[in-house]
Amino acid sequence: MAETAQFGAKRVPLAAKQALVNDVFHSVARRYDLMNDLMSLGLHRAWKDALVTAVNPSRTTPFSALDIAGGTGDIAFRIIEAGGAQTRVTVCDINPDMLEVGRERASIYGGDAVVTFAEANAEALPFADASFDAATIAFGIRNVPRIERALAETFRVLKIGGKFVCLEFSSVDVPALDRLYDFYSFNVIPALGQIVAGDAESYRYLVESIRRFPKPQVFAAMLRAAGFARVSFQAMSGGIVTLHSGWRL
Repeated sequence: MAETAQFGAKRVPLAAKQALVNDVFHSVARRYDLMNDLMSLGLHRAWKDALVTAVNPSRTTPFSALDIAGGTGDIAFRIIEAGGAQTRVTVCDINPDMLEVGRERASIYGGDAVVTFAEANAEALPFADASFDAATIAFGIRNVPRIERALAETFRVLKIGGKFVCLEFSSVDVPALDRLYDFYSFNVIPALGQIVAGDAESYRYLVESIRRFPKPQVFAAMLRAAGFARVSFQAMSGGIVTLHSGWRL
């Protein structure tokens, strides 16, 4: 029997999931960051700042980071701003439309000398072993068809002593807020997607994919299985998002 994977609320052949995800991000690329502001009421900025704080790029020595599924460059530019003059970030994303947005932003931002972009699959990273001091992924791991492979690849490209930091939507753990969050997610967000991006269905998928992502304890176990040590996670905003981290030691 052919392997299957979860795509939103339905199961699809595993080999087909990546193409379906690509279609979603092709549709939303140009409005992705604007929609993040609208969907999170601006909170995604604080969440991403927490991720960069956890990365803690050096301000005095060379520091190299890999941002996976970070095509628009949002995380990369934040790391550059937090680090020193010798901080460099490589952005990889499987979706060329998202990368195009990132490259355009880099040219305006003036960061094209310190941020590079590569079209790459998180499950087969085209980088040498032990290449990076840190690796990040923000709101992207749930869209990877084979999460275990992506985690193993991330572990491989980290230097000994390197840190992986992952920001992902999670399960609200505050009574009453969970029902309000569900209503907002399944009703307001697709409507916003239709108004702003002309695409309700892609945002319906993104909401459904959040509900299918492993609970924090389960994802932490997946990190340990991939080889990461000192694995930890921190719920934020009532559990709407969780910040995960682990080290290659």
